[in-house]
Amino acid sequence: MKRVITYGTFDLLHYGHINLLRRAKQYGDYLIVALSTDEFNKEKGKKSYFSYEKRKMLVEAIRYVDLVIPEKNWNQKITDIKEYHIDTFVIGDDWKGKFDYLKDEGINVVYLPRTPEISTSQIKSDLYNK
Repeated sequence: MKRVITYGTFDLLHYGHINLLRRAKQYGDYLIVALSTDEFNKEKGKKSYFSYEKRKMLVEAIRYVDLVIPEKNWNQKITDIKEYHIDTFVIGDDWKGKFDYLKDEGINVVYLPRTPEISTSQIKSDLYNK
């Protein structure tokens, strides 16, 4: 079984998120989403509209997702890769090159193009400016 992992906050879930998860699942049989915790988001200077538990519930309901785990810090990726026997790491191409070091762990690293016309930041901006 080929295992895929991706990371993100997935706040204000939208069709760009679904598109990313659908395409990520195409790289394997089992998709794990490491979902940023509220505490980790705070460290990153991000504030989510929905709490970790609510975001987790939403992401778990997506048919492409097999397992949701907490992302608590930047450094857990190698541990996750080993613990969950990951074959492919998938993330949006706005991170291009940032995670190439994971190739040293013997896994495939894929940067997927983002859905161009949608983002959580854009949604927040549009709502704020109305």
